[in-house]
Amino acid sequence: MTLQQRSGEVGVRELHDRLSEYLRRVEAGERIVVTSRGRAIARISAMDGADPLEDLRNRGLIREPTRPKRRADDRGRPEPTAPVADLVASQRR
Repeated sequence: MTLQQRSGEVGVRELHDRLSEYLRRVEAGERIVVTSRGRAIARISAMDGADPLEDLRNRGLIREPTRPKRRADDRGRPEPTAPVADLVASQRR
């Protein structure tokens, strides 16, 4: 971190070079502001313990499926009319 940067701010290059250290600081509760050429471009903060999908459900942005997901083998497949080798051979003629 350069002298011009405030505590909690980090440039993109330094973040790249010392990512593990900054992630440990975030995990400890610090918020990090990422800067590019002195301009703030992103903020890194720890995730709260809540389930992110639960948050989206509560906000009405997603909903639970109304029916169970079908397995791939349950989907109807057309019955082959001829062996694949015969079909390929006929296309090569």
